Amino acid sequence: MTPALDLLKKVRAEHRIHSYEHDPKAASYGLEAAEKLGLEPAQVFKTLLAASEKGELLVAVVPVAGTLDLKGLAHAAGVKKAEMADPAAAQRSTGYLLGGISPLGQKKRLRTFIDNSALPFATIFVSAGRRGLEVELAPAVLAEHTQAKFADIGRA
Repeated sequence: MTPALDLLKKVRAEHRIHSYEHDPKAASYGLEAAEKLGLEPAQVFKTLLAASEKGELLVAVVPVAGTLDLKGLAHAAGVKKAEMADPAAAQRSTGYLLGGISPLGQKKRLRTFIDNSALPFATIFVSAGRRGLEVELAPAVLAEHTQAKFADIGRA
């Protein structure tokens, strides 16, 4: 179990766990998850951390096939500027390793933003807190348990 799955179990949130054999040589953790689980990449989301100009860490959940729009994230967060966070700071703050960072069950609660492209899906897939482990849940359930806001933060 991971902190993400522990949280979902504790709050009795509806979810499904999917696991696959992670290949350490995979170029993209998110695209690997989509491929190995036979999913449409648009429905699989990666968790990225960015930092504002004041050093506040922000969590961005965007489709694995796209990229994070840092200007869009800054606008959504009401900050002047955002840049990708230092990987070591991301791991320290969340308690997860890169490639397995889940938006759920992080050590410190950070402001979280989910790309609007998640809204049309009945369920989406995000990391369950370990490489090779995904959790499937409704976008609204993810937003509720991360106190996230939906915003235009992804780019195709």
